[in-house]
Formats: sequence, C-alpha cells, structure tokens
Amino acid sequence: MTTSTQQRPGRPERDPLGPDPDNPPPAGVHSLWRLRSYLRPHRGALLVMLSTALAGIGVAIAIPLVIRALIDGPITNRELDPVLPLGLLVLALGVLEAVLTWWRRWVQSNAVLNVETAMRRDLYAHLQALPMSFHSRWQSGQLLSRATTDLSSIRRFFGFGMLFLFINILQVTAVTAVLLAMYWPLGLVVACTAAPIVWLSMRFEKEYVVVSRRVQDEQGDLATRAEEAAVAIRVIKSFGRSRYISDQYEAAARQLHTTSMDKVRLSARFWTFLEVIPNCAVVVVLLFGAIGVGRGALTPGELVAFITLMLSLVWPVSSLGIILAMAQEAMTSAARILEIFDTESDIVSGTRTIDRPRGHLRFEHVDFAYPGALDEPVLRDVNLDIRPGETVAVVGATGSGKTSLTALVPRLFDVTGGAVTIDGVDVRDLELAHLRQLVATAFDDPTLFSMSARENLTLGRADASDADIEEALDVAQAGFARELPWGLETRIGEQGMALSGGQRQRLALARAVLSRPPVLVLDDTLSALDVHTEALVEEALRRVLVDTTGLIVAHRASTVLLADRVALLQGGTITHVGEHRELLATVPAYRELLAADPSLEEAAS
Repeated sequence: MTTSTQQRPGRPERDPLGPDPDNPPPAGVHSLWRLRSYLRPHRGALLVMLSTALAGIGVAIAIPLVIRALIDGPITNRELDPVLPLGLLVLALGVLEAVLTWWRRWVQSNAVLNVETAMRRDLYAHLQALPMSFHSRWQSGQLLSRATTDLSSIRRFFGFGMLFLFINILQVTAVTAVLLAMYWPLGLVVACTAAPIVWLSMRFEKEYVVVSRRVQDEQGDLATRAEEAAVAIRVIKSFGRSRYISDQYEAAARQLHTTSMDKVRLSARFWTFLEVIPNCAVVVVLLFGAIGVGRGALTPGELVAFITLMLSLVWPVSSLGIILAMAQEAMTSAARILEIFDTESDIVSGTRTIDRPRGHLRFEHVDFAYPGALDEPVLRDVNLDIRPGETVAVVGATGSGKTSLTALVPRLFDVTGGAVTIDGVDVRDLELAHLRQLVATAFDDPTLFSMSARENLTLGRADASDADIEEALDVAQAGFARELPWGLETRIGEQGMALSGGQRQRLALARAVLSRPPVLVLDDTLSALDVHTEALVEEALRRVLVDTTGLIVAHRASTVLLADRVALLQGGTITHVGEHRELLATVPAYRELLAADPSLEEAAS
C-alpha cells in the first residue's frame, strides 16, 4: 500500500524545501479577496460602517453649502436674524459628523478585531494540523512573522485602509461632481488632477509590492535568528560565540534596514507628489476663483464653499499613498498567510477507533522516505511483529533509521509503502486523536513548555489524578519535581531551561508513562541519566512495560535488557529479531555493534 501527497487541482507542486524567498507567490487583490469569508459574519457591521460613512460624506458636503448660503444671504445682505439659525445648523452638522465618525469607528474596530482573532485561531489550528514534514522545512521565525506581523498588517487594512479607500474615492467623486455643478471651469481643474494621481498610483503599486515582500520575508528571517539565539543560549555561551552570533544577527538587521529604507524612499517620493498635486490645484482654484468673482461669474459665498470643498479633498488625495501602501502590505501579508493555508496536510485523519485496544503493533513491509527525498528511502521492507504486552528493543548504528521507525507509529510521518497496524487496523485508518491516545512517545530530546511541572506532566492526560501523577513521577525517578520552589505548580521556564538534561528527560518520561497507553514508544529516553538513576528508572519501567506494548530505541547496555526481544536494524531494514543472548551468539554484526559498548557486553555475559 502506497500513499501520496494530495494536491489541490490546478495548483503546482510546492518546492519540497519550503518557501522560496526569491520567487514568492504574487500578491494581489485576489489574495485579500480569498480571505473574504472572515468578513461574512460581520456583514451587518460592514453595512453600518458604509451607511455611516455615506452619511458622513453627505454631511461634510452639506456644511460648505450652508456656509455659502450664510455668506451670500444674511452676511451679504447684512441681515442678522438668519445668521444664528444657519450658524446653529452648521454646528449641528459638525456634531452629527463627529457622532457618525465615532459610531463608525466603534463598530469597525469591534468587527476588525473579531476578524483578526478568527484568522489567528484558524492559522494556529492549521499549523497544528500540518505534518512534521512541513515544520521541518519552514523556519519558525517565518511562521512567527506570519502569525503576528502579517495578521496585524491585514487587520490594519481591514480596519482603516479598506474602508477609507472606498470612502475617499466616493468623497472625491461626489465633491468633484458638486464642484462641476457649482462652477464647471474650476471643477474641471479639480477633475484633471486625477490623471497624474492614477498614473503615479499604478507605478507605485508595481514597485512597492516587490520591496514590501522583501521586507516581510527579511523580518521573518530576523525573527528566526532571534528565536534560535534565545533557545540555544547555553550552547552559544559555552562555546564563547556570542560575538559571532551577534554579528550574524546584526548583518541580518542591517539587511532589513537597507530594504526598509528602500521602501521608505519609494513611499516618500510617492507621498510627496500626492501632497504637491492637490496643493497646486488649490493655488489654481484660488487664482481663477478670484478672477471669477471679479467678473461676476462666482459669488463670494460660492468661492468660499468651493475652496472649502476643495480643501476637503486634500486629505482623501494625500492619504491615498498611505492607503495604497497599507493595501500592498496587506495583500503581501495575505499571500504569505495563504502559503500556509494552501498547504494541505498529507497526514489525513481516518475515521476508525479501537474499542478495546490490546496494543498489537505490526510493521508490514514498511518503506519510508522523507518528503523531497523519495529516491533515498530511509526504511526498506521492514517487518516486525510486537505482541500485546511485549517489549522490543531496536538496535542499530547511527543513521540506520531507528528514530524514523518510531515516528511512523504515532503518524508523525506516514509510510511510503506497506503499513503500520495496531490490533490489525492500519494507523492511517484511525482517527488521529484516537491514535495518539493509543500511542505515547518519549523522545531522546525532550520538549517541555513554559508552564508548570504539573501542566507539562498532564499534557497527554488532562484527567490524571494526583495519585496517578505521583506514580508516574516515581516510575521516572522524577521526585525532584516535588522539591521545586512551588512544587508541581512551579513554572519550569521555556524549553525547561531551568532543569538539567536528565531532569527534562525524566519529566518527559513521566508524561509518557502517565498517559497509560496501550503502546509506549521510548526513543533513547534514558540517554541523559546517570548510571544509578538509570538503574532505578529501568527497574520501575519493567513493572510498567508488563501491561503495555513497548518499542524502545536502545543505545545502552541495560536498556537492551529491558526488552523481551531485540530487532537489529541495518541499512534501513530489520535483518534479525531474537533474544539478546541469541543474537549476541549467532549474529556477528550484532556482536560487532555491541563491541563498541563494553558495558553492554558485560551486562549480557
């Protein structure tokens, strides 16, 4: 049986080495448009925003017209009685415009924050669903950048740019129409300013999208370097390479600064022209408007209203640069996020469950190659039958595929040929959540989270009682957790950096034991323990392994002796299976492998 990666119809196969920063996917309006499903639940809010925006434009246009009536009427005719009502009307319109702005922004902020929250939730859930083959290709900093900076960029556009792009275009169109109706020669001057603005905007858009993508990718690279330096701080300090790592970070930061300055210079030129064009138009309108008043073609009130309306266009036009820059960043961010959403997991959950699992684990003619290296299989025709309650140790030279073999059981990767079964059911047919309740794994490089010791222990079994936790701690010889400053409630720090390597391994082992799985996979879990602690842990593990099926990667003497049988893995395939003494006596390759470990040979004698 062979599995293949599912591809979306019509979509080219993704580079197996991950995203290519030199050839990013195009960022366009379609990228943002494909995220429109997040706006659908807020259609009511969008209608409120648009209606209040339209009402605000109407009020903004009405105020200069009332001022025109005030100047050409009572002020010109020196009639005082109508001045107060018209003045109060202008004040009321101003207050109404402020209220409409406040209401629109309140509704808008609430809707946009909900959209960002939903996108962040779905992005995180999708990242959790993607297989190990995806996470092994992508830098963590790039993922962090997309989950933070890019989502914020989209939120800012949805919360400001998208609405004001619509409002400003509508306001410019409506005001220009009013100006043409009021005095068409000057209205024509205003309308003609649109041509250079459109030309500049199209040119700006082509250049800005490229430099914006470069900035965002370099921000992700810089985040990766910062995260790696924080996680590996002990290694950096122990080798005295702080200056070397700092120089690398500084070089990446300088590159980001250079690219960001290119972006700033491009934006500055564009925004400068956008400021100049409407200001030049105002000068022309003032000049020809004064001439028109002198010739009687315009009244003073009309000129004041014309200038006021003309000045109301300065912000919509000058802000176009900000909005277009925001739109380009948002479209680039949408394209970067869609790179993740468009990545389909090749680890697809099955539908079956096992009611009464016994833990009968079998590898049936298993072939496996890592994605992107299908011509270099790691495992070839692996056959291994582990009966319920039996423990099998896998022994082999470095690079023989032992860790890859253990990763196939909980489906961190899928086989490329053959099948792995539990109680006769192919693991690919099982629900993923159910499978990972059946199988618990403890790795040689344990991962702990920045949470309390108790939370780390109960990660695989949230309903564990205090008695169960205490038993698991005893099995793993992790009693040190009780002696932490606040006991099991002590936060142990990111990656468990406050603990020693042996302590982290023991906590990870206790976490695996606590889940009480039918199948327990131990990938060289005792490598960081001293001889005395290892002996105590192994003695307790013997009692635990009686009731579960165990698959153990063994590199040390006593670990092999925990197993009922031993499987020798050579060149990606299992060549011999039997009891330790039997293999030691009859298999030269096994005996040669053990010769490098005197303690193992001594333990076997």
